[in-house]
Amino acid sequence: MSARVVAVCTGRPRPLDLDGRQLRTAIDKQPRSGPVPLDRYGLDGDAQADEEHHGGLDQALYAYGQSDADHWVAALHRELPPGCFGENLRISGLEASAARVGERWVIGDAVEVAVTAPRIPCRVFAGFWDVPDLVSRFLSAGRPGAYLRVVTPGAIQAGMRVKVVHRPDHDLTVAEVLRIRVDEPAASARLLAVDGLAARLRDWAEQREAG
Repeated sequence: MSARVVAVCTGRPRPLDLDGRQLRTAIDKQPRSGPVPLDRYGLDGDAQADEEHHGGLDQALYAYGQSDADHWVAALHRELPPGCFGENLRISGLEASAARVGERWVIGDAVEVAVTAPRIPCRVFAGFWDVPDLVSRFLSAGRPGAYLRVVTPGAIQAGMRVKVVHRPDHDLTVAEVLRIRVDEPAASARLLAVDGLAARLRDWAEQREAG
């Protein structure tokens, strides 16, 4: 079965009460109908509350695989509709967490994106779902989804085909990047050996290697 966009989701920051503190988050994204314009910074109508860690050219889109979402449905015994991971794209037939850094996808006939990084979960994610140990479970599951850089802008809508048009000749997946970043920082040199990694992770690896 060919890979497809299940849903295109966007959201705006809204308040979230987390441990008695009022925060703002845009994690609760909602599916859109029809074509949604996309530029190099992301989808029209989408925004981030924490621009230090989310958004930007290297994280213009966040894609999560339906198979990964199905894993969490079974693990948590709850429905997890498109957008609730904070993802912009819910995709079926393509393992986003197994995508290699630098891998390129064409969505529809014109939009092209490049894989740059994994999602690294935070307390806001756990608070939004009201699952206290979600961060540790998310990290250990190795199902982070993939951040994407926009190579060729256009418009995206549900039902569009997603085709892998370039797969680099290395084995560094976004799931492996997450594992190195969180559990095996001594292997940071592996991140510097590939092209297309998000700048924030390359900076981290360079600092590690510099001692």
